[in-house]
Amino acid sequence: MTPLILPKLTLMLLVLSLLLSFDQHNHTTTNNNNNTTFNLINTIPIHSFSGGSVSLSAINNHYSQSLLQYDFYRDSCPHAERIVRSTIHRLHKSTPSLIPAIIRLAFHDCFIQGCDASILLDDDDYIDSEKESPLNGNLKGFDVIETIKSNLEEACPGIVSCADIVVLAARDCVVLAGGPFYPLNTGRRDGSNSFADIATDELPSPYADLSQIIASFKSRGFDEREMVTLLGAHNIGVIHCKFFKNRLYNFSGTNEPDPSLDTEFLNVLRSRCNETDAMSTSTSAYASHASPSSLIEEQQEITMDSEKSVSNFGMLYYRSLLHSKGILYADQQLMEGEKTKYWVHKYASNPSLFHQDFAMAMMKLSDLQVLTMPMGQIRRSCSKVA
Repeated sequence: MTPLILPKLTLMLLVLSLLLSFDQHNHTTTNNNNNTTFNLINTIPIHSFSGGSVSLSAINNHYSQSLLQYDFYRDSCPHAERIVRSTIHRLHKSTPSLIPAIIRLAFHDCFIQGCDASILLDDDDYIDSEKESPLNGNLKGFDVIETIKSNLEEACPGIVSCADIVVLAARDCVVLAGGPFYPLNTGRRDGSNSFADIATDELPSPYADLSQIIASFKSRGFDEREMVTLLGAHNIGVIHCKFFKNRLYNFSGTNEPDPSLDTEFLNVLRSRCNETDAMSTSTSAYASHASPSSLIEEQQEITMDSEKSVSNFGMLYYRSLLHSKGILYADQQLMEGEKTKYWVHKYASNPSLFHQDFAMAMMKLSDLQVLTMPMGQIRRSCSKVA
């Protein structure tokens, strides 16, 4: 019996030591991830529209996000993020309207097939550009991204992707608008296709009801709280009358205004958007209690880094919803659900909480279905496949 006991004891000790080693390794890895690159925070499942199961692309995405790194260009292009930031700051001084434009551009890129710079590609014989989708018709800022890309190509040719430029530029624009700074992992690669049909079908519609909006965001892995958070970016920029004119004159084919609109606010909107008017309106202006004359002045020039704007990033949006003064039907719908209404109230009264949640939601948005090596490419021009 004795000769058999020693080998068994040896084997048991070996197995025990391996288990302890494996457990300690997992604990160390978890701590390292939590303390450094936010990879665990940013990794999310992407659910398909047709069902609740996770698709194969979502599994691949879960793996590829771990290949993103904080300060990815530290060796290959150490001044990359500084070049993006300095270019945004310089252009902002002459064109403050680029701030909401770039934030919106990032959302429209990442929401359709992930953050792959597909929104930037022009139409050609092989590509149906997302720019041609009706909900992308008023997008701006493409020239800004190309300017940044040109500066980076001069400093580090063929190194920094357009996909990274878009999310970094959006982050810097959020800060200029008075929002929070948030860290971003980089290392995204550019896609080689654009998805006009998907953009048309799946971008959140300004005419959508609450259930449709929730389903749209849920399909990208966002819960109701994150959805309400991201929509807070509607506080800045301009909204064209065509996206809400039906609420003013012919809501749901009734030839009457939307009854959920505050009456005084309805008259203000009608003064800016008559039945044949194609002018645009400032969301931040209409969220205030300004007179029509002062609205005109504010519409002509919105200074995003003014004290008023910086102190109210997101706040006017939520407060306007509380008073039935949401411009878009989809925005005002946030007051129709128990959970969404709860978060509107929370953010309207707690700017610190909104900034914290907005930062996390933007980090998550920026990591949707990214391409990393060996997938994708690095475009030399953001509007054309390399």
